[in-house]
Amino acid sequence: MDSISRRHLLAATAACGLLTTAGLAHAQTGGAATPQPQRPGHGGTDPGPRNLMRDQQNPDLLVPPSTDHGTLPNLRFSFSDAHVRLEPGGWTRQVTRRELGVATSIAGVNMRLNAGGVRELHWHKASEWAYMLYGKARVTAVDSEGRYFVDDVGVGDLWFFPGGTPHSIQGLGPDGCEFLLVFDDGDFDEDNTFLLNDWFRRVPPDVLGKNFGVPAALFGHTPEESERYIFPAPIPGPLGSEAIPGAQAAETNYTWRMMEQVPIKTRSGSVRITDSRLFPISTTTAAALVEVEPGGLREVHWHPNGDEWLYVIEGQTRMGVFAGQGQARTFDLQAGDVGYVPVAMGHYLENTGPNTLRFLETFKSDRFVDFSLDTWMAATPPELVQAHLNLDPQVMNGLRKAKALVVPE
Repeated sequence: MDSISRRHLLAATAACGLLTTAGLAHAQTGGAATPQPQRPGHGGTDPGPRNLMRDQQNPDLLVPPSTDHGTLPNLRFSFSDAHVRLEPGGWTRQVTRRELGVATSIAGVNMRLNAGGVRELHWHKASEWAYMLYGKARVTAVDSEGRYFVDDVGVGDLWFFPGGTPHSIQGLGPDGCEFLLVFDDGDFDEDNTFLLNDWFRRVPPDVLGKNFGVPAALFGHTPEESERYIFPAPIPGPLGSEAIPGAQAAETNYTWRMMEQVPIKTRSGSVRITDSRLFPISTTTAAALVEVEPGGLREVHWHPNGDEWLYVIEGQTRMGVFAGQGQARTFDLQAGDVGYVPVAMGHYLENTGPNTLRFLETFKSDRFVDFSLDTWMAATPPELVQAHLNLDPQVMNGLRKAKALVVPE
């Protein structure tokens, strides 16, 4: 998120507060502006107590579309409801299977590093995919041959570190950075990583001395904190100054400029797809950055090769999910919210706000794959489709032979 977007967000938050206050006044007086869990012939008023702000944010939970049916689990969780871990160099919070029970294959972390703030040298079992939301950062890594990698990333850039790859992240000037991390394990816990500082404290000094070929007395002075985790450090110099004399640079590129990709465009939005075909190191995470203009729709579709873990960057959306066996639910998501669609479930995302909707679709896969409802029907003999649905000729004639991704095309 750049500084302009951040200002818009603050303004929108303030406006939301005013609307909430006004709405609360209406609720206390029985005003017409108060949403009620009812539609003609169904439901009734809610005299309270109630959380009016939540009801306003989730109109499709309060008054589900008549097409909703069954007992699908919750498929939405907000980072705003996640515990924030505050550290000297920034903060972090996570949405995993503990927070969103259905999310068995993917977990996410939202992290902020102040200028100079360092995410301690570490590695973990899960792979790490990242999208830069705000500011600039420097990332480092070392491959299994001891070759080093250093690069600077900005808004819209990605990085990917396979499981077990040691790496670090540091916020740069002038205001550090914020980013989204996606891990290929729903049970991932950011507190359960292998940290350099912690390891040094758990190895006897004589063993360290023998390992590094120096006197054991030089060890045993690791900082008292058992975990540095996110801590302040001097802002590094220019990227070129990070070359390590005598060391070989890695042949693998761990970063990718997603915003430099030519998007797939329609008149209602755009899609940028990044998977191992473009970003070869990213073998366990595929992603798409989707933009939908007001009134537009990420077309009705499904993914056959993995659960979808999606994150709303900007705007608001209605997500409808079809699970088969007569089950369907609708959820409302806003900036900072996570949505989850289990593998093969049909779904759509509709822009329900006045501004552009931007969100990430991520998958535990090396390839991005989706099937379009519209294209499926268009590529099936029309007599067979009509035998199922008895559609108006206008519908049949308008079926698209090529996927649009975002509609109206």
